[in-house]
Amino acid sequence: MAEMSGSAAAVEASVLHISSSNSQLVQRVKASMEPTNVDCSAERKKSLRARYFYGLIFFIINLTAWFIRDYGQSVLPRLYYRKACGVSGSDCFHTMGVLRVSLGCFIFFFLMFLTTFSTRKLFETCSKWHSGWWALKFVLLVVSIVVPFFLPPDFIHIYGEVARIGAGIFLLLQLISVIEFIGWWNNNWAPDEQRKQSCFFALFTSTVFYVASICGIVSMYYFYAPRPACSLNIFFITWTSILLIVMMAMSLHSKVNRGLLSSGIMASYVVFLCWSAIRSEPADEKCKLEKPKDGHGDWTAILGFLIAIGAIVMATFSTGIDSKSFQFRKDEVKLEDDIRYNYGFFHMIFSLGAMYFAMLFISWNLENSARKWSIDVGWTSTWVKIINEWFAATIYMWKLIAPVVKQPRVINHEESVQQINDSTLP
Repeated sequence: MAEMSGSAAAVEASVLHISSSNSQLVQRVKASMEPTNVDCSAERKKSLRARYFYGLIFFIINLTAWFIRDYGQSVLPRLYYRKACGVSGSDCFHTMGVLRVSLGCFIFFFLMFLTTFSTRKLFETCSKWHSGWWALKFVLLVVSIVVPFFLPPDFIHIYGEVARIGAGIFLLLQLISVIEFIGWWNNNWAPDEQRKQSCFFALFTSTVFYVASICGIVSMYYFYAPRPACSLNIFFITWTSILLIVMMAMSLHSKVNRGLLSSGIMASYVVFLCWSAIRSEPADEKCKLEKPKDGHGDWTAILGFLIAIGAIVMATFSTGIDSKSFQFRKDEVKLEDDIRYNYGFFHMIFSLGAMYFAMLFISWNLENSARKWSIDVGWTSTWVKIINEWFAATIYMWKLIAPVVKQPRVINHEESVQQINDSTLP
């Protein structure tokens, strides 16, 4: 008995020793993980702050392009490279100046895309490059902006043609991002048995958006189609009204059943695009009730211009950080040291945004320079926005009916598999 009690005591002592060593090991692991978590949190905040620095850079480049277009030749009459800009420097100011600044912005963000597109972890060298090294990136930015002013005009003209395509791609990606956001909004505010209050908010919000859309349609008829001779504007507004009715009917269909919220938000967005397109018609258009004022630079034009630049930057920024809308797998689990947004996609969107703002500043016209303090004005701009509106409505309606169209195929596939299984049974 004494031997058995002695062995039991020894076993108990060894168990206590093992448990104490395990607890010490767990404490060491926790202690070693705490600095890592702190480091991950600091790096994550640093990368998130970097987005706003890039947005500020993009905004400053937009202002630089405007200054080169409107005042560059008068303020900087002799500051140009004669072989690239011509004797009078006309090939480095106005439209060509905007394209040169745009090319420099594209070069900078495309280089950032090439150096960060494979980044997945916060502590990778490319992640630190994205979030830091601002002095070196400032030098890279200045060189990228200056180099295009030494390139021949023919090369810049070719870039302008390519920029039209890049700007179109940017608009398409922006549309997808906006529609995904509308879908997210609808899913989070849709009526739910567990969230009774959201039903009221969804109904109230959808009513507000539909009332705003109807008011927008009526206002456009009044201001931009005052007489039957304004047939093109009447067509634009009427077709927009038809799109609103079709989107609402499809959203309320029993097989779709998406409610009024998403279609109401989309209706307001489509009406806004139509209004923006009609506003882009030439200033001397006879169907506009408000007539252009003599001279340039009145406070309304300046305010509208600054708001437009802010909208360009916000559209580029919001699309750039929305890489999830373009992922095939959206259920991936994020680890502690994973990056919170796709750096490569972010910089690619900004490089396309450089092409987009160039097209807005020159009104999609590579030959004639735009008026001072104007942005995205002309028949080309009008038709680009109208087509953009139609694309937006088409993509939204396809996203509504896509699950219904694909459902019979899934059912037929399951039935065929079941028949094969039944035929193989003895």
